[in-house]
Amino acid sequence: MTVTRTANAEWTGDLKDGKGTISTQSGTLDEAPFTFASRFKQGEGTNPDELIAAAEAGCFTMALNHALHEAGHEPENVETQATFTMDPEEGNHTLHLETEGRVPGIDANTFEKFAKDAKENCHISKALGAVDITLDATLA
Repeated sequence: MTVTRTANAEWTGDLKDGKGTISTQSGTLDEAPFTFASRFKQGEGTNPDELIAAAEAGCFTMALNHALHEAGHEPENVETQATFTMDPEEGNHTLHLETEGRVPGIDANTFEKFAKDAKENCHISKALGAVDITLDATLA
């Protein structure tokens, strides 16, 4: 099964004083504003970098939950925070995942094994192959 998703971005003006919008096919983002300040400082609006973190957090959490379920471990809850960090001067990009799960009947080592596998095999992780992705997995 092939799945295709689209998004659109528009930018006007120069890098520091310009502004842009991002929209998604689903309409969840509909001309969501972004600026230099929202990307590189603490300005209002979204930015491509937090959207990378959101995509990885969502994909990874779904993959982990699914793998646990398929193995007969019923998760009560899995929650993940993804932190994307970039250093434009050095060209380094990292993505750190902190996940916590409530999964009755398994131990912390088993949960960590499932989490590592989800990190390696989630399709967003694969698409972000140039990004160093690290993981802390905690069983609640």
